[in-house]
Amino acid sequence: MRTSMKVNPILIVAGEPYSIFFEILFKALNKNRFKNPLILIASSELFIKQMTNLKYNLPIKLLDIKNTNFDKLDNKKLYVIDVKFNFKKTFDVISNKSNKYIDQCFSIAHKLLKHNKNFNLINGPISKKNFLNKRYLGITEYLALKNNKKNKVAMLIYNKELSVSPITTHLPLKDVHRCISKEKIVNHIELIKKFYNNKFNKNPNIAITGLNPHCESNYQSSEEDKIIKPAIKYLIKKKYKISGPFPADTIFMKEQSKKYDVIVGMYHDQVLAPIKTLFGFNAINITLGLPFLRVSPDHGPNTKMLGKNLSNPKSLIEALKFLDQ
Repeated sequence: MRTSMKVNPILIVAGEPYSIFFEILFKALNKNRFKNPLILIASSELFIKQMTNLKYNLPIKLLDIKNTNFDKLDNKKLYVIDVKFNFKKTFDVISNKSNKYIDQCFSIAHKLLKHNKNFNLINGPISKKNFLNKRYLGITEYLALKNNKKNKVAMLIYNKELSVSPITTHLPLKDVHRCISKEKIVNHIELIKKFYNNKFNKNPNIAITGLNPHCESNYQSSEEDKIIKPAIKYLIKKKYKISGPFPADTIFMKEQSKKYDVIVGMYHDQVLAPIKTLFGFNAINITLGLPFLRVSPDHGPNTKMLGKNLSNPKSLIEALKFLDQ
């Protein structure tokens, strides 16, 4: 463990209690050692119960945040901030009975992040149907609102070979055309460039898709003509390395995609389906625009796999490695 360098603790909000997150966390920590201290915010009782059931034995220590010098934490154990959750009185299924517990975990994380600028955040999967419900489109928007960054964040699914970013996230397709604008595209691209500049000292090469098939519409004027092309023209004048709009059915072909660091699409599945096909679990979800760095594994709760010890920890390992640099 480093003794002279400043540590950068990684907060881990476990998220949905009835998910495979604890399992992949056990697997990630069982065979990997990370440089920075890891602080789990979760029910210690539920964590220990699942660890026992799956026959793991990780060294843990309960943390009293009021009396902790975070600069003195090491990487030899997993620190746990205990959040009470009476799982014995709830069904072992995802429901809104977990909402208060999840919100409390995030509230603790936000308090720590507010007062410790060197902290980063990982969160486990959250149920969009129950915890987010109709209040937020996703965790990206939930965190944006909690940090006064509404409409000022972007989702980046990051892989070192190729990343993708949707302009709109968890929207029904019928609503997408109403929720894209030149301003939104410009802000989105600015956040991506800033991230690559700060993290990798790189001006990224960005491709952007159209909205309609083949970037065409049967109507007199298309979103490509009204919104996307003007945004690209504006960004090129500002010296951004951006090209498009490209038809989404060809941009991910190998000879095309290898020219770019990031492909930006107009809606969620337009870019997430191809990136998952290309890289599987070897990608992480990063929220750009927050006052701290937040990443999460790129998968959901997957309750059907709970307790089977068959889930793949690759995405969580990549998230931890990314924040541990």
